[in-house]
Amino acid sequence: MEQLSLFDDRRTSAPLASRLRPETLEEYVGQKHLLGQGKILRQLIDRDQISSMIFWGPPGVGKTTLARIIAGRTKASFLEFSAVTSGIREIKEVMAQAEQNRRMGIRTLLFTDEIHRFNKAQQDAFLPYVEKGSIILVGATTENPSFEINSALLSRCKVFVLKALEEPDLKELLVHALKSPKGLGMMDVAIEEPHLNAIARFANGDARTALNTLEMAVLNGEMDSRGTIHVDEEVLSQCMNRRSLLYDKNGEEHYNLISALHKSMRNSDPDAAVYWLCRMLDGGEEPLYIARRLIRFASEDVGMADSQALPLAVSVYQACHFLGMPECDVHLTHAVVYLSMAPKSNALYQACEECKKDVRELPAEPVPLQICNAPTGLMKELEYGKGYVYAHDTEEKLSKMKCLPESLEGRRYYRPTREGQERNVKEKLERILAWKEG
Repeated sequence: MEQLSLFDDRRTSAPLASRLRPETLEEYVGQKHLLGQGKILRQLIDRDQISSMIFWGPPGVGKTTLARIIAGRTKASFLEFSAVTSGIREIKEVMAQAEQNRRMGIRTLLFTDEIHRFNKAQQDAFLPYVEKGSIILVGATTENPSFEINSALLSRCKVFVLKALEEPDLKELLVHALKSPKGLGMMDVAIEEPHLNAIARFANGDARTALNTLEMAVLNGEMDSRGTIHVDEEVLSQCMNRRSLLYDKNGEEHYNLISALHKSMRNSDPDAAVYWLCRMLDGGEEPLYIARRLIRFASEDVGMADSQALPLAVSVYQACHFLGMPECDVHLTHAVVYLSMAPKSNALYQACEECKKDVRELPAEPVPLQICNAPTGLMKELEYGKGYVYAHDTEEKLSKMKCLPESLEGRRYYRPTREGQERNVKEKLERILAWKEG
């Protein structure tokens, strides 16, 4: 048996995903919530009422392809622009071309990939041309436009959210790739349906990943004497040695996943918490970042209900520092499960937040004289430290001395709960307050 090389035929030198790029809405797969009959974007395209818009969605869902299809349907000149390689000079050159097209009665659809990578000045350069209609701006981004696109530009664009493709959509694409003459249809490929399902799952909603994986599997398949290319489980496993999960350590998904981990632990759901932890680690997250967040959680959400949570979280941070990945994953799992199952109290967090609010909004009151230090004779003459009671000298180890400024007398910040060990703290504090008021 000989190994097939797809590059023996120059017609197949372009990547499979490029050769199969849809050219019409009828060929386009997915995004039925936008492009189904009667849906808003479909109506705008059919009525030729396209205005500037932003496509927001994960990689490989067809943002560029949809922009090309729209340009073809609206009979507009299509210009493609990348924020990665272009600056203000290139923007102005493209705008000049668009302005020339406008004078000739030709509309220009300017597709800008990764528009979130433009800085404020570059984004502002689009504004006058969008406002006077020289261009129809279609921007594509994997990041939340609310955070990454200037409000002035965003207000002039309609945002459409493109969703990750579902497994049936990806399966449809794979079957089409095997049959289409533009794809692998000129070859006799033997691949079982469960293997196609595995590729669709592996792609995680990304059409490009699905097609590239299929192409790689066929490229590495074996051809028998009759010319049939066999893609077996061994070949497929080599092409899918690691699931490529969507994760951007600096972007929205980063914050979504750490939020999911935090809220799962808060909700005492160790299974969900371990899942989100593993998602972050699989996506390449720095384990020390996760460990730092667990230290915060130990005081914010567990606090005095289990005071062992904090030293445990710190110990896990140290373990992660000593070992690193992949060995430290079990230490993080230890902390995540412990914190999930620990009794919960946010009394420390609430005390801190309420006190910070008073510090910001109220006058900066002087320290009461009775708890001021008096290291000099002059300060003693000014009654610094007068009335101070050394608690250790009293039978109760307490005094009725006021420690808050007069304007804040009686203010309560820390309100312990009855959860876990904090129940004991609450009962003790209630006894102390009753004695002081007695």
